Amino acid sequence: MKHSRLTLLIFLALVLGVIFGHFAPHYAVKMRALALIFLRMVKMIIAPLLFATLVTGIAGHADTKKLGKVGIKTIIYFEIVTTLALIIGLTMGNIFNPGKGFVTGTVANPELLKEAGLMAVTTPHTSISEIIVNVFPTSIIQAMAEGNLLQIVVFSIFMALAIRAVGEKANPVMEVFKSVSQIMFKFTEYVMYFAPIGIFGAIASTVGMNGLSILKNYAKIIFSLYTALAVFVIVVLFIACKYARISLRNLLKAIQEPAILAFSTASSEAAFPKAIEIMEKFGVPQNIVSFVMPTGYTFNLDGSTLYLAMAVIFSSQICGINLDLSQQLIMMLALMLTSKGIAGVPRVSLVVLAGTLSSFNIPIIGVAILLGIDQILDMGRTTVNLIGNCVATVVIARWENEFDYDKMDMFIKDFETENSGWGLEKQKEIVNNEIEG
Repeated sequence: MKHSRLTLLIFLALVLGVIFGHFAPHYAVKMRALALIFLRMVKMIIAPLLFATLVTGIAGHADTKKLGKVGIKTIIYFEIVTTLALIIGLTMGNIFNPGKGFVTGTVANPELLKEAGLMAVTTPHTSISEIIVNVFPTSIIQAMAEGNLLQIVVFSIFMALAIRAVGEKANPVMEVFKSVSQIMFKFTEYVMYFAPIGIFGAIASTVGMNGLSILKNYAKIIFSLYTALAVFVIVVLFIACKYARISLRNLLKAIQEPAILAFSTASSEAAFPKAIEIMEKFGVPQNIVSFVMPTGYTFNLDGSTLYLAMAVIFSSQICGINLDLSQQLIMMLALMLTSKGIAGVPRVSLVVLAGTLSSFNIPIIGVAILLGIDQILDMGRTTVNLIGNCVATVVIARWENEFDYDKMDMFIKDFETENSGWGLEKQKEIVNNEIEG
């Protein structure tokens, strides 16, 4: 019931944020600080939680050689799914043509690009060699400070392998990591209590800055993206769940709390700790969850990848540039590389989009236009990123024949009982009847 109340408060915060942003925009803009504080609180969790859970998950694996198999299968799955996301994004972009006839009178001032960090020195990786080099950290402290999930993953893997190689002498260190892992999960629970406040600030400031009327000019691109995301979930992720022999509907029920959090804050990082906890309860072994989830935040951002494909089509269309099929295929290959440099934080897709457009000599005015509604677009694509990574953990667990279907059934049963209005009363009635009987 505690989780149900938090979900209700998150919904309430969403509604109140929209109302406050609409009727008191000058004050609502100042509420952005609440969202920033909450996101900072979440970011301070990510590195220690990921490091501790990944080390314990891998070092506690019964077969180290098997871990290599899991890694290969995970990358294969990610590449297949992200390629399908790109294909759907390009297809929907060509069907809806969101950039044709777009009203450009509301284009943001180019100076806003600098304020948004789009003109920073940091650029997305555009070559395989750069991606590979960036995987290996020069310092784990720097990787944690910068929030580079993939570098933390690499360091954690080497740490875990070293612990296994040392053997029993490393048991005290393993116990420390296990304790840290449990402490960070409890830490996460405390931070999540502040989620409604952060969500209220994020929604109120967004509506206060842009107003509800801005949706009229952007309705086409918003509708196009959300339709494409829905198609991806209904078709691709549904098929993936069929392979894993689970119900996509039940999975969505299970992860509704982190999904709402991801949608509201437009930050994958905000939902990351809770998603890990739920997927373990759902029946996925810890060693698979702790490896697949963080790796997915670099290699399997399905929603962001799909969005980038559509955004490139949109940006070229508003400039009157018609890309033929061969050019779009080359663009898709480029996006398969650039999208791997995305971190699960707000606005970073705009950086990747600007870099990709510049690489193909397409004006980045599309980035300026999308900047005004990026919060709304980011909410949808971030939620799909989360759902896609949760599905990935189940698929890999099923591929390894390690998914616990009994644990899943128990979780769903408990979830439905906990969220039904008469659940507790019914349970008390059953207990009383047994006592009287």
